[in-house]
Amino acid sequence: MRKLAKTCEAIAATTKKLQKTAIVASYFKSRNVDEAAVSAEFLSGRAFPAWEETTLQVGGSLLWRVVAELSGKDEAALAAAYRKHGDLGAVAGEVLDERSGQGLGVLEVSRIFRQIAAARGPAAKSALVRDLLARATPLEAKYIVKIITGDLRIGLKESLVEEAIAKAYGATLGEVQRANMLLGDIGETLRLAVAGKLVEAKMRMFHPLGFMLASPIESAEEGLSYFADAAVEDKYDGIRAQAHISAGEVRFFSRTRDEITESFPELPDALAGLPEDAILDGEIVAWEDPGRARPFSVLQQRLGRRKVSEKMLREIPVAYLVFDVLYAGGELLIDRPLRERGRILDELLEKKNLHHRGHGGIQGKAGSQVKLAFGEEESSVASVIRAPVFRPSSAEELEELFAAAQARGNEGLMIKDLNSSYTLGKRGKAWLKMKRELATLDVVVTAVEYGHGKRVGVLSDYTFGVWDTTTDNPRLVNIGKAYSGLTDAEIAEMTRWFLEHTIEDQGLRRTVEPKIVLEVAFNNMMQSDRHDSGYALRFPRIVRLRPDKTAEEADTMERVREIYEKQSGHSERS
Repeated sequence: MRKLAKTCEAIAATTKKLQKTAIVASYFKSRNVDEAAVSAEFLSGRAFPAWEETTLQVGGSLLWRVVAELSGKDEAALAAAYRKHGDLGAVAGEVLDERSGQGLGVLEVSRIFRQIAAARGPAAKSALVRDLLARATPLEAKYIVKIITGDLRIGLKESLVEEAIAKAYGATLGEVQRANMLLGDIGETLRLAVAGKLVEAKMRMFHPLGFMLASPIESAEEGLSYFADAAVEDKYDGIRAQAHISAGEVRFFSRTRDEITESFPELPDALAGLPEDAILDGEIVAWEDPGRARPFSVLQQRLGRRKVSEKMLREIPVAYLVFDVLYAGGELLIDRPLRERGRILDELLEKKNLHHRGHGGIQGKAGSQVKLAFGEEESSVASVIRAPVFRPSSAEELEELFAAAQARGNEGLMIKDLNSSYTLGKRGKAWLKMKRELATLDVVVTAVEYGHGKRVGVLSDYTFGVWDTTTDNPRLVNIGKAYSGLTDAEIAEMTRWFLEHTIEDQGLRRTVEPKIVLEVAFNNMMQSDRHDSGYALRFPRIVRLRPDKTAEEADTMERVREIYEKQSGHSERS
């Protein structure tokens, strides 16, 4: 582990990507295959392979207490170290003392991580974490904590680890990327590279792939300006979900790659009859006849529930609006153009003899309903619907489609290039989203404060930031503060979460782990030195929590500047 920690220090010390890749490749070649495979996971910022559902469930407050206990430092000294570094791992590296006999192997750390994941309750986890950090050198502890928090902050992305594997073992980058994508396991990918067997990698079902993302546009004219051959769909206000179907088993995954099947127990039966393994992309929405999606706030009542009552199944039926297929017939389809994927999707759904469904008079293809009986009552509670696709030829037609989508209660339109491939986890101009509303940003909560009046005792005032990606080490920069928009129940729930994930307790204010994503709306934006972003939002309000997004998916300063420039009618000068 000492060798890996020193490697991480060397990676952090350079901003040159080629040099980072060379350092990692050299490290891999110096280790045996087992150590290299585990190290590849650690260098990707994970304790376990991406496909596994295993999690450590160790929060920042637990780590903070353990570091405080082992170091013997008081709260003021720890807070000063955190203000200096802004990173709990770096704090551990600074405040912990080096003693004789310390030092751990990479495989030993991996074994203890699995013990921590299996432990039940904070006391058991705390004891294991304490023993782990006590046995580690301060430098090892620095990176062990970083791996636990999932944030190395050394300017190393998994794509660079893939490049290092290719360089170390004489493979092509494309071979490494494909194997890692199929397996969801960078360590196993390394093992195949060592053995020269990358081409033997097979699709691991029930391992969610990255989702293709869309870029916002401002007008119908812009929507038809990037490509000539466009497919247009309604933009539904639901939960983006990937459905994996194999041997009669069906599981759903959100954009954060968390499994959400238990929140929608009626949907798997609607897809279980597909005649072959498949991975579908679509949107889960609260649904009502005749063919309309209900507001997201209705669907939100279904999220995060371990058990959905029969009453809720009846009162909040859902539909899965399918619009893409990523895998079918034993073949990964993401490199095929959208028009071809669409044909394959239609054929796949038609094999299940799904009948036609529509919304608001617009005909959709391939719909399936599953009827569940509760006592003497029988309700249609699950639908799988092929999302209707339109082919506008002018901006005027696109405007008409937009108005019709909003009349159906949907957010707007998705405009897609029929010749585009499916790019995992990337946002470009092949998929566009057209909405009209107050400007919104997806932001990350960085600090919270106790409220006033009826909100004394709960953490209801949220400071939030966006990503500054101008350096190799992206950082969150604050851009605003909001205290309205959430319900009392949501605030109470979030208070419990923030108390468990506090990094620094400043009395009325707490710095918290940057993991909670909010969608915030605002009237306008101004330049301001109040926040380190250089901008401030006027009259911000919280539109909703975004549990379907990871912190890394929040908006960036580039998006902030785009909004400001369009609002101000001029370009900023650097």
